[in-house]
Amino acid sequence: MSETPHIVGDVMTRTVVAVGRDAPFKELVQTLGQWRVSAMPVLEGEGRVIGVVSEADLLPKEEFRDTDPDRLQQLRRLPDLAKAGALTAEELMSSPAVTVHPDATLSEAARIMAVRGVKRLPVVDTEGKLLGIVSRGDLLKVFLRSDQDIEEEVRRTVVSYLFPGDGGIHVRVDEGIVTLSGRLRDTARIPVAARLTRAVEGVVDVECHFRGVGPDDAERTA
Repeated sequence: MSETPHIVGDVMTRTVVAVGRDAPFKELVQTLGQWRVSAMPVLEGEGRVIGVVSEADLLPKEEFRDTDPDRLQQLRRLPDLAKAGALTAEELMSSPAVTVHPDATLSEAARIMAVRGVKRLPVVDTEGKLLGIVSRGDLLKVFLRSDQDIEEEVRRTVVSYLFPGDGGIHVRVDEGIVTLSGRLRDTARIPVAARLTRAVEGVVDVECHFRGVGPDDAERTA
C-alpha cells in the first residue's frame, strides 16, 4: 500500500573526508578545519572503516596541556588523558565505528544516532568499506518535501487505500501538517488513517476532522 520509504542511500553525502590510521595529530586538526567538519572516518586497507575521530577526541590535548590533574581526576578521566598524549588517528579514534548500511531506513538511522549518542554515521557496504556519510541534517531532508508532494502521496497511499468508496474525503497540507476531513461511512478507520498518514515521510503532524454518516452524524477526530 505505502510507498517504499526513503533510505540512507537516498540522502547520504557521497563525498567524504577521511584519514588513514597513521594520520598525525596536526594533520587531523588541519583537515577538520579545512573541510569544516567536526568528525571523519578513519580507514585502513581498501577503504574499510575502523573508527571515527572527532573534535571531541582532539580537545583533551588542549584541555590538559598546562594542567596537572590530581589522582582522583586521573582515575575519572583515564580515556581523555590517554587521548591527551595521543599522536595519531589510530590512538585518538573511537573504535569500533558506529556505522549504518545504505539500505537502512531514515528512522533506523535516526534511532542509531539517538541510542549511540552520535551526530553522524559512516555509511558502509557489507564488507565495511566506506560509501558515504549521513548526518542529522541529512535525515531531516524529508521535511523539505513540498506540501503538494505530501498531499499527493497521502491521497494515493492512504485515502485511496482506506476509503476507496468515499469520494468526499478532503486532504489539505500546510507546512507539512496534514488535515483529513469529510464524511465517512466507516469512522472506525480514522485512527488507522491518522497512523498511516503520519508515516508518510515529510509529514509534521496529522489532524482528522471527520463526520460520520449515520443517525448520530457526529464529528470524529483522531
